[in-house]
Amino acid sequence: MTEHRAYKTIQKLERSAGFFPVILAMYRIGVDLGGTNIAVGLVNDDYVITARISVPTNALQAAEGVVAGIGDAIERVLEKSGLTGPDCAGIGVGAPGTCDTERGIVFRSYSLSWNNVPLAAMLEERFHLPVRINNDANCAALAEVKAGAAKGCKNVVLVTLGTGIGSGIVINGTIYSGYLGSGTEMGHMLLDYNGEQCSCGRKGCWDAYASSTALVVQAKRAAFSRPESRLNSLPQITGQSVFEAAEQGDVTAIAIINKYCEYLALGISNIINVLAPEMILIGGGVSSQGERILEPVRKYARENCFDKREEAMPIIKIASMGNEAGIIGAAVL
Repeated sequence: MTEHRAYKTIQKLERSAGFFPVILAMYRIGVDLGGTNIAVGLVNDDYVITARISVPTNALQAAEGVVAGIGDAIERVLEKSGLTGPDCAGIGVGAPGTCDTERGIVFRSYSLSWNNVPLAAMLEERFHLPVRINNDANCAALAEVKAGAAKGCKNVVLVTLGTGIGSGIVINGTIYSGYLGSGTEMGHMLLDYNGEQCSCGRKGCWDAYASSTALVVQAKRAAFSRPESRLNSLPQITGQSVFEAAEQGDVTAIAIINKYCEYLALGISNIINVLAPEMILIGGGVSSQGERILEPVRKYARENCFDKREEAMPIIKIASMGNEAGIIGAAVL
């Protein structure tokens, strides 16, 4: 308790001198901001979430309302822990979309309908703590490097397979965001410029071939042309049900999964050829299939890599932190 009081005393002196405490606090606040929910957690120096809550984002309201909701959730987490703002080094936010990390601005987020929202400044004004923001997938990648499946690695790429393909890049232990935060959109590498329509408006993006949404589209298309497939007897075709049908021996489902894994591996081989990371992690809903996707992806990726030395191949494995990654990675910012 004496040590804790000493921390608070030093923080008060620093604050009165006009600058934020960064090093001496024991906790950091991590915010995983999504289009549906806001998850807030208190993270200690061992990268453990000691308290957390999740509240609806209510994304249809104006940005000011969403940010107020973030602030209210932060206060609830602090109250739940018996702490106050001065007990924390700062606040990190992982946000969907393009983030200007230097100025703390969410430049554009389609899921929130945000343009040029000064998120960091708005939270700093309320809590008088330093605030850092970054893309949510970048935060998840950072968490995996600090405390997850990539712990001990310095050069890592995380690929998340969900409604779209998210990606985060860590180089030399630090998030790489690109100029003005507009980089790391791996899902929009082109596989075929005259190919499938992508949600971004272009054609042929990796996202349109290897996201979980793309898998469902491919399955529905195949099921329609093959009435005998088990897929046609399902009440609803989902990514999970396609894998289940394949496990039950459905020839159509097996072919869909094999092709999907090939599409996934093509994008991963492009990442390897450009960045040559130590490790590539796969997260998101489809990653629950584990070795069912990893084995063919490793094989296809190896065949399509420029440098075919065995030792040059990165480790390809499943991300380990799940829903905690966004909070912990944001806190680490």
